Amino acid sequence: MSREVFAAAHVVAADEKTVDWDATLRFRHHLWDLGLGVAEAMDTAQRGMGLDWPTAAELIKRSAAEATGRICAGVGTDHLRGEVTLTDVITAYEQQLDVVQGAGAQPVLMCSRQLAATAKSPEDYANVYGRLLRTTDQPVILHWLGPAFDPALKGYWGDENTEAATDNFLEIIKANSAKIDGVKVSLLDAGHEIGLRRKLPPGVRCYTGDDFNYPELIEGDEHGYSDALLGIFDPIAPVAAQAIKELDDNPAEFRRIIDPTVPLSRHLFSAPTYYYKTGVVFLAWLAGHQDHFVLLDGLQTARTVGHLAEAKRLAELAGVIDPDEADRRWSQWLADSH
Repeated sequence: MSREVFAAAHVVAADEKTVDWDATLRFRHHLWDLGLGVAEAMDTAQRGMGLDWPTAAELIKRSAAEATGRICAGVGTDHLRGEVTLTDVITAYEQQLDVVQGAGAQPVLMCSRQLAATAKSPEDYANVYGRLLRTTDQPVILHWLGPAFDPALKGYWGDENTEAATDNFLEIIKANSAKIDGVKVSLLDAGHEIGLRRKLPPGVRCYTGDDFNYPELIEGDEHGYSDALLGIFDPIAPVAAQAIKELDDNPAEFRRIIDPTVPLSRHLFSAPTYYYKTGVVFLAWLAGHQDHFVLLDGLQTARTVGHLAEAKRLAELAGVIDPDEADRRWSQWLADSH
C-alpha cells in the first residue's frame, strides 16, 4: 500500500477502574493482522479521560513487546499536576519520550494541556518542541488535536486563529523537518488539512485525523494525499483495510467500500466529540471483540441509548458488524440494564 495507515486503538476495560490486558492486546493483534498499524495510548484509548500515565506506560510497553506490525505511541505531559513551568513541561515530555522510545514504538508528540495553559507566545511552543525534537532518536509524528476533541487545547501553537496557528506550526516543522516523520491533524476541517499538507516540507507526511472527511483526504488529488491515523479505523478496521488495499489500483473501488462508513463516523464523532470513545467501544462489543460494554471511569454512560441505537444501525449499513450477533448482544444489554 502506498499509504501509511494507523488505527488509534481503544482499551478494553475489565471494569470502570482496570484494564483487561488480554482482551486489549487481542484487539491490537486484530488490527495488525488486517495490515493496519496501531497508534497506542492516544485519545481513543481514553488518554486523559480515564487512562492515566502509569497505565498508559504499561500499555505501551505491553503492546510494543507484542507488535507484529507498525506501532506508534502517544507522548504527553498528563502526569503533571498543579501549576507548572515550561521547564516542567519539557521534563514531563522527556520522561514519557524515554518510555516510548525504550519500548521500541515510534513517538507521537501529543498536544499538552499543560503547555497550552503555560505558554505565552508562539516562541514558547517553538522552544519546547525544538528542545524535544533535538533529543529524539528517530523521526516522530507531531499531533495537532483541535478543541472539539479537547477544549483545553484552544489556542494551541500560540494563537486562537487557525490560520495564524498553522503558520506557527509550519515554522516548527520547517525548522525541524529531519526529525519529523509526519503530522497528524485532527481539526475536522478538510480544506484546512489540504492547504497544510501542500505546505509541508518534502518527506513530511500528513496523517489525517479527520474522522468526517477521511475518504477524500486519503484518496488525495493531483497535488498529493494524506496518510491516516484515525480513531474511526478502530471500529471499521476490516472495511478500512479492504478499501485501502484497493486504493492504488482502483480508487473508485476504494470509495465504494469506504464511503458507507462516513455516516457512522460522523455520528460517532458528533458533538460533544470527545465522547466518541463510548461509541467506539460499543461497536467493539457488538462485534464480539470484548465480553462487556464498559469503559474506564464509567464513560459507557456518556452517550444516550438513542445515540447508541443509531450507531448500531449505521454500523450494520456500513458492513462493519454482523447484524445477528449485534442484535443478540443489544437485546441482552437492554434487558440487563434497562
